[in-house]
Amino acid sequence: MSERLNAWPSLVYEDLAPMVDYVNRLVQVGGKYTLDEPFEAGWGNIVLDVTPRGLRTPTFRRQGVTFEVHYRLLDGDVVVESDRGSVTVPVSDGSLAAFYASFCDAVADLGVRPPRTSLICEIPGAPRQFEDDQVERIWDGDAARLMWTAFDLAAGGLETWQAPFQGHRPRVGVMWGGFDLSATRYRAHPATPEADRPAFMQNAARDEYVSVGFTFGDAKSPNAGMYAYIWPEPGGLEGRSWGVDGAAWNPDAGLALLPWSTLREAADPRQAIVAFGDAVYEAAVETAGWPADVIGPRCDGWRMSTTPPAAVRGSRDQ
Repeated sequence: MSERLNAWPSLVYEDLAPMVDYVNRLVQVGGKYTLDEPFEAGWGNIVLDVTPRGLRTPTFRRQGVTFEVHYRLLDGDVVVESDRGSVTVPVSDGSLAAFYASFCDAVADLGVRPPRTSLICEIPGAPRQFEDDQVERIWDGDAARLMWTAFDLAAGGLETWQAPFQGHRPRVGVMWGGFDLSATRYRAHPATPEADRPAFMQNAARDEYVSVGFTFGDAKSPNAGMYAYIWPEPGGLEGRSWGVDGAAWNPDAGLALLPWSTLREAADPRQAIVAFGDAVYEAAVETAGWPADVIGPRCDGWRMSTTPPAAVRGSRDQ
């Protein structure tokens, strides 16, 4: 196998599903603190950063304590770091209920209150609250590393795609409810949410946006890969090119899909993610009237530190 394919590993849903389900539940515990943060369009306030060792919340400043919660997937623990010190909570084997109890006890020593709610969100078939989830789970370190690797590789491509957009764009990160990695672009045009959805979903769809992301898949669609959509969905998306051979429009799901297996075969997988995202935004411009003049130069900071603005404007695609 080539070095390129080794860098972008195979993702088999059946092998990863137990750990994806477990980690999705774990990150909701620390993720609940993000709900106390000022709301950003599309829930940009709740995203978890992909770090060199796992997933981390933003820094919280409340009740006289400054802290963050770091889910270290490569170490099998959760580190809560604050201005008063730090504590480590193992996530080896056990139930979500046991982890939640240990977490609340540990953060209390730092002056951090428990999350304001313990409801489990967006996981079909899950118990109602953390305390109710008594299923004994096994921590699989190899699967955890594979999950982190996929998040890390996909984040690199999404951050590169997102950087030149000059409108509102939350940080690229993992939405702890649905457990997908997302990069989203907004414009201040009100949209009409579906009234039969829960309030948090309606508030996610109050404004028009373009979203590109990564998912491990689920039981109904057990395939990892990139997805993208335009909200509200415009007409004219079928039959379009999506920037990468193998990417296609799925009308039933309302998504453009770029399978992970296709990315692994690309000469430059990160650039393939960028090309996919660019094609999605181009579709938004052509079918939904999104502005074409809000994309700045795509280059690194070294070029911007030495190149006069006039020269940068003359080579925006470099």
